[in-house]
Amino acid sequence: MSSPDAIAIVGPTASGKTAAALALAQTLQPQGGAEIISVDSALVYRGMDIGTAKPSREELAAVPHHLIDTLDPLHSYSAAEFAKDATRLIRDIRARGKTPLLVGGTMLYLKALLEGLNDIPAADPQVRAQIHQQAEQLGWPALHAQLAQVDPQTAARLAPGDSQRIGRALEVWTATGQTLTSFHQSAKAHAPDWHIPVISLEPQDRAWLHQRIALRFEQMMAAGFMDEVKALRARGDLHPDLPSMRCVGYRQAWEGLDAGWTEAEILERGIFATRQLAKRQITWLRSMPGRRVVDADGLDAMMQVIALGRNLGSFN
Repeated sequence: MSSPDAIAIVGPTASGKTAAALALAQTLQPQGGAEIISVDSALVYRGMDIGTAKPSREELAAVPHHLIDTLDPLHSYSAAEFAKDATRLIRDIRARGKTPLLVGGTMLYLKALLEGLNDIPAADPQVRAQIHQQAEQLGWPALHAQLAQVDPQTAARLAPGDSQRIGRALEVWTATGQTLTSFHQSAKAHAPDWHIPVISLEPQDRAWLHQRIALRFEQMMAAGFMDEVKALRARGDLHPDLPSMRCVGYRQAWEGLDAGWTEAEILERGIFATRQLAKRQITWLRSMPGRRVVDADGLDAMMQVIALGRNLGSFN
């Protein structure tokens, strides 16, 4: 078997990806070691540590990490930018004789890297304004229903309140008469020739994942998550429509502070939103037939990841 360009470790939020990746990286030390490339749309932002469950200083020091703390929350980061950055990093890491580990749950990023992205037209401010005006009148769930009529595949992976992505998909359809799905599908013909096996941590018992999500959110609140959000709001240049502030948890906390919710209400809504995110991630993962599935809730999950990682071709 040829040596892989990288190994991807993916899964829904709170499924144990970080711990599994660190364990695999440690096991690979005798073979030159590994470096981790974050596949996470929230970890790129500086100052968003608690609510993103960012790896600890000790974890970051144990193995070199990339694409973490690279961007101010005022800015956006696209799947195309990720694919470009990850391509450069994979080549650099391999040139150092190490194994790149792609670790995270932002599946659109991984898709962009593995399948490529076509030249989707830039946003049209006039079309965008029209769509947002519609949203103000009808609500984003209604526009999500419209999207489902013209581009059911894109709509299926988006939450009804995901205004940023729903709006973008409708912009593309309105401006070109083509769906976002069609652009992604046509990009496959120009996809890079990567050999990147995917290890997917997927729980067999959904209740196990729900318990972990609830525990993680409770721990985040205890660690000062609300103070983190208040500090971001106090900057004065951030607003709830930014991609950074729409990250799960941050969006609910921001809305809660605006609406006067109690911390218990923010906790409840944050847990619910995170469960919905995990559900969408699992749906996306199940559409990847070539992935190697590990039972995230199995007692030997970490050992399975290590065994798979070592047997995927690099270390024979």
